[in-house]
Amino acid sequence: MAADKKHLTWGLILLVSFVGVLILIFAPIYGEGMNGLEYSDELFNKLSKGSAYQIPKLKKDVEKYKGKPLDVVIDVKKSGDKPGDAEKRAERIAKVMTINGAKAEVDGSKVHITADFGALMAAALEDADQMYKNNGDYIKKKYDVTDDEKMKQMFRQWHNALSLINKRLTLDKKAEDANFVKKIMTAAIEPAYNFYGIDAVKISEKAGLAAGLLGFYVLYTIWYGFGVLYLFEGLGLSTKKAKVKKEV
Repeated sequence: MAADKKHLTWGLILLVSFVGVLILIFAPIYGEGMNGLEYSDELFNKLSKGSAYQIPKLKKDVEKYKGKPLDVVIDVKKSGDKPGDAEKRAERIAKVMTINGAKAEVDGSKVHITADFGALMAAALEDADQMYKNNGDYIKKKYDVTDDEKMKQMFRQWHNALSLINKRLTLDKKAEDANFVKKIMTAAIEPAYNFYGIDAVKISEKAGLAAGLLGFYVLYTIWYGFGVLYLFEGLGLSTKKAKVKKEV
């Protein structure tokens, strides 16, 4: 028998309504047949992409590096490679470097790259800009591939190459150049690849909706918490500290 019918009733009301709203959240009635979680996930991905666009600034920064020579040897071998994987990767990297104006000589898993450092970084930024804008056809045409998987594979070679160039420049104590390469990787190449296929939306365009979803999340969490709290109190279960009996 309930110790507190009032709290038990409120607890049941809150929990039953919580489940009802949860059913609505998982119903495919948002956007184009999405459920609530898919809709909110897509929205926040769009907002994240909209806030990650740093390529125009990097394109200005790269100008001061143009004319600066780059001469590095990178080993593209990775742990876990099967026989021939590293050599194929080296050939793909060499293809990307060559198409973008560099000289690339392959020797097994090693690639010797000589280039205009600034011009090569500018080419990486241009590819990243096209990927960020979901223009995969530009990459396909540039690298002579036909399907999306191969297109993404060719674009990934920028990350493969730049990560190794960054390490080589760091070892050669060329910290400024190494840091700029890393910045291009993290602020341009990675966002462009990870967000490919997602439309960018500025937070200012969806500020009300984003704030509403975050507010609902907080309210919904509290809703569940009070439902459980009232239910337990209604059943006579409490976390209150028992009174200490005084000795007579």
